[in-house]
Amino acid sequence: SPSAGLDVPGRFLFATLTLMTLIAILVFIEEAVYIYRKIPSSKRSIIIWINAAAPVISTTSCIGMWIPRSTMFTDFTAGIFFSIVIHKFLLMMIKECGGQKLLLRHFENGRFTISTGPCCCCCLCLPRVPITRQTLFWLKMGTFQFAVLRPVLIFLSVVLWSNGDYVLYNLSPKGPALWISCFIGVLTLTALWAVGIMFRKVRILLTCKNIIPKFALYQFIVILNHLQTAIINILATQRIIPCAPPLSSTARGSYIAQQLLIMEMFLITVISRVFYRRKYHDLEPPECTAEEPGEKKQAS
Repeated sequence: SPSAGLDVPGRFLFATLTLMTLIAILVFIEEAVYIYRKIPSSKRSIIIWINAAAPVISTTSCIGMWIPRSTMFTDFTAGIFFSIVIHKFLLMMIKECGGQKLLLRHFENGRFTISTGPCCCCCLCLPRVPITRQTLFWLKMGTFQFAVLRPVLIFLSVVLWSNGDYVLYNLSPKGPALWISCFIGVLTLTALWAVGIMFRKVRILLTCKNIIPKFALYQFIVILNHLQTAIINILATQRIIPCAPPLSSTARGSYIAQQLLIMEMFLITVISRVFYRRKYHDLEPPECTAEEPGEKKQAS
């Protein structure tokens, strides 16, 4: 057990972080009950999935903190879950516009701006794409491929790891870890790009549904769960984070990443409750029609 080698402040930190994880789970359960009672069934499961992202990542990080040997599995579990959440977030934006038919009717002559982050924010010369059933299909495929292919690649990683061929922190070109990580990176950027394109178009229409703070929370989870963890792991593998016996540099980096994630996901869980806990029956599309003329003018 990792707590066996901890001093009193270390044990207090572990206990506090575990308590924060438990509170995050309780907040989510209470929120899920509220959503189940108050939100139409067409949106219910999607919004519960999105709200579950932060507590699930917090829980997997807490398990990884207490059981260091499970880190690879907990990271993979969080990764698989969040790949599905990214797809659900895109579907939520479509649902909040009243569904695909109402969205197409609203943006009848509109165009998607595809020169947006994280892939093409500097490519301002890219053409604007008409908003049609086909372009919506390709945007949904952009996130769906991530929700399907990332679990497949993670399963492949576990198979290779069990055979001794996959080493998590070995990023040499001869090993599979580098290539699998690069491929997952490309899939991630494609999925985030699809969500960014959709958000850029519907953010004015869905201002009344708090879509901007919801998108900001989603972006924070992406950055903290992927970029922050990757930076800490790189610093650990390069021995910039020093070892502290009995912990090696990589084990210490893993602990730091997990402990930061628990605190950050706790805050995001609490803040998400504020923005998603609304009287959704008061936020139907007719309320947003005041934005329609300006949006159509902008689209033309």
